[in-house]
Parts: sequence; structure tokens; C-alpha cells
Amino acid sequence: MLALTLALALALDPTTPPQTPRPPLRIEQGNKVLEDVDPASPELREQLRRYQSTRGAGLAGWLDKGCLLISTRFAETAQLHRVCAPNGAREQLTFYDEPIGAAVPFVRDGKRYVIFSKDIGGNENAQLYEMNLQTRGIRMLTDGKSRNGSPTLSKDGRQLAFSSNRRNGKDTDIYLLDLTREQAPPRLLVGEGGSWSAQDISFDGKMLAVSRYHSIEHTEPAIVDLKTGKLQMLPMEGKASMGGFVFDRSNRGAYYITDEPLNGKPSEFRTLRHHNETTGNITALSQSIPWDAQGLTLSDDGKLLAYQTNEGGVDRLHLLDTVTGRAIKAPQLPTGLIGGTAFSPDGRKLAIAIGGAATPSDVYVADIRSGQLTRWTHSEVGGLDTSRFITPTLIEYPTFDTVNGKPRLIPAWFYRPTCASANAKVPVLINIHGGPESQSRPGFSSIAQFLAAERCVAMILPNVRGSSGYGRNYLGLDNGPLREDSVKDIGALLDWIAKQPELDSKRVGVMGGSYGGYMVLASLVHYGDRIRAAYDAVGISNFKTFLENTESYRRDQRRAEYGDERDPEMAKVFERISPLNHADRIQTPLFVSQGFNDPRVPYTEAEQIVKAVRANGIPVSYALYKDEGHGNRKKANVDFNTEAMMTFFDYYLFNPR
Repeated sequence: MLALTLALALALDPTTPPQTPRPPLRIEQGNKVLEDVDPASPELREQLRRYQSTRGAGLAGWLDKGCLLISTRFAETAQLHRVCAPNGAREQLTFYDEPIGAAVPFVRDGKRYVIFSKDIGGNENAQLYEMNLQTRGIRMLTDGKSRNGSPTLSKDGRQLAFSSNRRNGKDTDIYLLDLTREQAPPRLLVGEGGSWSAQDISFDGKMLAVSRYHSIEHTEPAIVDLKTGKLQMLPMEGKASMGGFVFDRSNRGAYYITDEPLNGKPSEFRTLRHHNETTGNITALSQSIPWDAQGLTLSDDGKLLAYQTNEGGVDRLHLLDTVTGRAIKAPQLPTGLIGGTAFSPDGRKLAIAIGGAATPSDVYVADIRSGQLTRWTHSEVGGLDTSRFITPTLIEYPTFDTVNGKPRLIPAWFYRPTCASANAKVPVLINIHGGPESQSRPGFSSIAQFLAAERCVAMILPNVRGSSGYGRNYLGLDNGPLREDSVKDIGALLDWIAKQPELDSKRVGVMGGSYGGYMVLASLVHYGDRIRAAYDAVGISNFKTFLENTESYRRDQRRAEYGDERDPEMAKVFERISPLNHADRIQTPLFVSQGFNDPRVPYTEAEQIVKAVRANGIPVSYALYKDEGHGNRKKANVDFNTEAMMTFFDYYLFNPR
């Protein structure tokens, strides 16, 4: 406890002037720069080891001979593997130091290939690669410099549409590449400016569905003629969001997910719809379900469609016969979150990645006709007894404002430990999601399970206003000048905690990443006297400097959410709400973690808040990772950071000294 002991000794030394900051104990350790970060004890490392050894499996799609392409981690990073039978061996296909991103298996001229993406050090400048599964040869398809994504293939596997900012570094355009000509450059299809992504190529290979993203509340759909490059914007009523767009097998219609008004009536949630281009008719297919639809997947022959609804944070699977228009009974799945679906080439089976609070994600295969569900992967949980894992409960707590004369209720997931004695109060760690439009959901969290089992600590994950999953109105409640209303929701949660007999309101900590990091810092500004310790990962400390320094390709999107710093009135709001401008009010021990290559929230956001809070004479630990971006993705870094964070919380929160 060298750094913490030194800080305490200097704080108690009467010869040290009050509020005089000391130089941090700085150590450069390979890829890490550490300031006042204490090493974990051998006992803590041993306790964490099994929780850090958990892994999950993600679904990429089907391969030949009934095999599946999955993503999982066996060493430092997630790589691609082939699995050919239930509980079969996982054959590793890629071997990189960096994790694999998107992966799309396909067939071209009878041969099997995979398109996959990969960046370097978390810089998010992903490149696209093609792997020949027969020869295992790999070729890079993009320029090695720009940011590329949304790989979309024609049904014959000969054409690849993708997004890229290679033209000017700011705008994300759409390109088309002929995969049969190895030296052919990609053709610019859409260069209209803004942030475009490819969605789907029609069954006849003539049309490409694309969309231009402005914000989570506003996406514009369009169709591109692949031969002529003609772009046709599709009319939408007002500003609406989209969550998927695929052509039907007639090539004269499409299935899509949107919250666009229907028949002149506002739509609070995203619903699945079908547009018949010949008749102009729009049919709502999930209008009766008061939750967001998502995860649109069509079978290879276009006769079956799968999608999910996010019902209060838990996913429900739906199947549709597109020929008859009738719903098909979906297989019974374990309660949890669906990470992806893929129909087998013959359309008889559906592969599904699903995980829950007590188990990491695994891949299952459902027989469409019988509904029989077979588990294909069993991901490891470090030898832990999963029967001891905590399943969070959904709670709702009242906040400061009202709806129809009643207090507004904020949903939150509550991991309540079972180890507390009848008369003991347990510490609480509030974990705030990022986005800001993300949603905390009951997925597997090794940290929450560790805290409950090994530290008897409760974790609460609030979905403050501005979170997705609860409708358009709730999503917009924190926009622009309303930003700090979401911070008030954390104050209301602190009030709720104080009223719970089993929770210790004197031992409450907060943690969060990205926008959640801003929420942590803002909570310290407003409610620091009720917060014992805090952890901020890649968080925004000043909205003005954040918007000025975030990568140019995402700046306008963030302005649409947060507000435009060039607007004098909005600049005043940013001046008022940015935690950096009120850092003198932060009197809570703070741990800050940051990736040096972060293109979203630059590392300067972390360094300026670290410096400002240290000027208060407050202990601040800071970890900078030179080979990471917006959050740690490499196991060694994740493990080290978790150990350091737990050491920090052990000292200041769980067993405060």
C-alpha cells in the first residue's frame, strides 16, 4: 500500500501545509503509466483469479458442414473459432494480439470465406480482412489507415459494401468492392457527407440499403442502385430512429425497425414494419408489443425472419413466416440477453447467442420445426459454483420530478448479496452506464458476482433518464440543457439507499465509464458528501474540450446528443455542468483509468481532471494504458485494472481506513 500509505502520511504530517498537493508516485510499467496506483495483494489476486477467468462465446454465423463460427477468448483477446457439433472442440482460426471485431462468413463460387475487422491498440481505425477458409490465407481489403465498418455482402459473395472515412477522415462514406478482382480499388457509392452505414444488398444484387446516422433519435434510410450509384432517400415522417433494414425476397419491399409515426400517430417504441414498394403499404408487425424491437435477421431464402424485443432489459425472441405473414412459435430460451441470431443455410435451424446474469454468453441452436434447443458451447466460469451467483432484481425508485402527478420512477438492477448478517448493513457500489443512450441490463458481470460473494457488497445499476429501452420520451429527458437532470437521478438513488435497512448509506461508491464517467464526476460535484470513493473510466470531464478533441468523424453525432459548444447559450450550459469547472468541490478519493489511443474521449479528459482534483489534496489514482482505446479489451490490462480498482475500493470504501 505504498502510494496510499504515503498519501496518508503526508496528510497527517503537521509540517505539510494544508491542501498542498504532493507529486504523484509515478511508475512506467511496460504498456502502463501508473500514478499512485497500489499493487494488489497476493490474497486479492488469488480471490479475483477465477472471476477473471470467465469467458463467453459470441455468434458470427454458419460455416460449411453444419459448423458455426463463434468468437471467444482463450488467451489475451477474443478471436474467431469453428465449432462443428454441440459441445465440440473449438478450432481457433485467427491468432492476433488485437481482438477481432465484426465477422461475416459467406460463400463465393463454392468456396468458404470470412470477412472480419480488426484495429490496433483500440484506435477504432478498423481494417477489413478476407480469410479463405480452405487455404487459411488472409488479405487486407482496406487501405490500412482509415476507419472501416458495416461489411455487407451480396448473396453471391462477389460484392462487398462497407463504410469508410478514407475520403477525408471526417465523413463516413459507402464503398463497393468487387471481391473477385484482388487489385481492384473500391468504388465510392455514397459520398454525401455525414455518417453512413451499409445495411443490406437485395436478393437480385442490384440495390443496397444504407442509412445516415445523426443521433440515436434520428436516422435517414436510403436505397442505392449498385450499377448507377443513384441514391434515393426514403421519406420519413419527422425525425425517427432505425434499428435494422433488410430487403424481402421479392426485391420490391423491405423489413425494417423504426419509431417513425405510423398512420399519423406517434410511436413511442421501435417496431418491426414491412414496406411494400409496389403498393406503398406499410404494415406494423410488432405494434402490439410496448417495447423496442431489435436484432433483425432474415433466412437465406427470405422465408423466415427473426427479431427480438427488449422487454424491460430482458430479450424475447420472435419468429415470422414471411410467406404467410404469420408468427411462428419461438423456442423457449433461457432468460437473458440475445447477442445475435443466424439461420442455417437450409433455414431449418436458428443459432442464438444468449447469456444471463448467472452465466456468460453461449451459443445455442434451435430446430425451427420442433422448437428443440441444443446448447453448443459451454463457456468457462473459472471453476466457480454458478449456483452461488446472484441474479439481480429489477427495482424502481422515485426521483425528483413527477409524471401525471406521481413521482417519476427510475428503473435499476439490484445485485443484493446473500451473505449479510441480520443486523449488518452492506456497502453499495453504484455502477452507471455510458452512452448516454445505453441501457444497463442483467447480463453477466464477474465484478458484480465477485463483490457479492467475496466482499458482501451490493451493486446497483440505474437506468437514469436518457437511457434507451424505455421509449422516445424517456430517451430525450436529458438532452441539451437538461443534462444534469440525469445526475439528479443519482441523488434520488442515494436517498433511496439511505432508506433501505440492509444498505450502508455511509459506505456508498460510484463507478462508470465514458458518459458514465462523466456521471461519476458530476455526482462527486453534487453529492460528494454522500459518496465514499469513486472510479471513472474514460470519462468526460469537460464537454467543451471533449467536443473539440473527439475524433472529427463522430463530433457532429455527439453535438446532436449533448449540444453544440459553438452555440453561445449551449456553451454557457457546458460551462455550468462540466465537472472540471467545479473540481474544487470534489473531496472524494478518485481512481481514473484511461486508454491512450481513445478516439472517443481523448486521454486529455482524464489527465485534466486528475490534475484538478489532486490540487485539492485529495488522493487520486491514475492508470493510463498505452495499447488501449475506449476501455480495456486485452485480458492482461483488464485483470490488472480490476485488481487495482478493487485495491482502491477495499481501502477507501469496503473497509475504510
